[in-house]
Amino acid sequence: MTSELHLGQLIRFSADPFQEGIEAAEHVTSGAILVVDGTIAEVGGADALRKQHRDAKVHDHGSGLILPGFVDAHAHYPQTAMIASWGKRLIDWLNTYTFPEESRFQDPSYAQEIAGRYLDLLLAHGTTTVCTYCTIHPASVDAIFEAAEARGMRVFAGKTCMDRNAPDTLRDTAQSAYDVSKALLSRWHGRGRASYVITPRFSPTSTPEQLSALGALWAEHPDCLMQTHLSEQTEEITWVKGLFPEARDYLDTYEAHGLLGANGLYGHAIHLEPRERDRLREVGAALVHCPTSNTFIGSGLFDMDGLMAELHRIGLATDTGGGSSFSMLRTMAAAYEIAQLRGRALHPAELLWLATEGSARALRQDRIGRLEPGAEADFVVLDLASTPAIAQRSAVAETIWEALFPTIMMGDDRAIAQTYVMGIPSKK
Repeated sequence: MTSELHLGQLIRFSADPFQEGIEAAEHVTSGAILVVDGTIAEVGGADALRKQHRDAKVHDHGSGLILPGFVDAHAHYPQTAMIASWGKRLIDWLNTYTFPEESRFQDPSYAQEIAGRYLDLLLAHGTTTVCTYCTIHPASVDAIFEAAEARGMRVFAGKTCMDRNAPDTLRDTAQSAYDVSKALLSRWHGRGRASYVITPRFSPTSTPEQLSALGALWAEHPDCLMQTHLSEQTEEITWVKGLFPEARDYLDTYEAHGLLGANGLYGHAIHLEPRERDRLREVGAALVHCPTSNTFIGSGLFDMDGLMAELHRIGLATDTGGGSSFSMLRTMAAAYEIAQLRGRALHPAELLWLATEGSARALRQDRIGRLEPGAEADFVVLDLASTPAIAQRSAVAETIWEALFPTIMMGDDRAIAQTYVMGIPSKK
């Protein structure tokens, strides 16, 4: 048994700050976490834990801020190499950039190259858990789970399923989507820190038969998450209504085929109708806010305040590569900017909670995204003076929130002093 004590500033949450206020966040100026064999064993004041654990190896991070590792609740790792491609509207962007790049993942060696590159970029930016779409190719699923296993990361992923409105190189069938997804689920789900996610891309690229097949698979494995897209752009919604004329709304195209449930993750969810909001809340589904993607592709402004007031579960995500950054710091900044455009300035505590425990809750996880005894020791050490511009602003801060906010708004991978996965430092 190995014991290691990490000293620094800490921020912990006793509750959801959106519901309980920013008082739910506790700042410990001289804190410590005790890590034993990859798990957080104790959290408290530095002096007290040093006295109690004199034999523990000590890592003194000085004024560094120790936080849970960031949790990215919606991404497309196969789009790593095409991130920041000149923007068009969603459907044109998919046809011009996304589909040609995803077609390359039929080559297992290319899938392995991008999977490793992607996870290393995440770790450099302080993200320790991601929920990602793969491509239709089984090799793309194997590649991301193998890369995650090599790095000890908790990763959620699944084969993307499409049987229409996509190139021949990216189409499967209703039956093959079911069969291959089931085989991959059997191979990976629950293996180490891997979790399989049933993954219809979105209704326009799946026939009703394929949606029903994946709904049946989910019913057989209800402990799995299911991820898809919902109401990202107005043109997309019009397209869906034309493809499913019998549906009450976009959400109904999933609900009618067994793809609405408490373990569902619905990315974007910008232009929701009242019935959709009510049903998503009733079943306890999770919505995932992807702010840099929403601005980059011009999708719209997510209703964070309204949906939180309705008690929806909401996670935060980069949506790489529609999202224009691998950084959850930049993602928090974009969430702040979008909320400002809707008339409310999100507090730094709310932003931080979204990127950690909020996203973990969206993924139905209680052992990541938190600095609490029993949690897995995925955490980051944040440098609150990582650049001259940030340093000069944080130097005059009177509270931890004033010190942290410049890093949220202007920080990048330079702000990540170190990332730890199960207590083990990643390479910097």
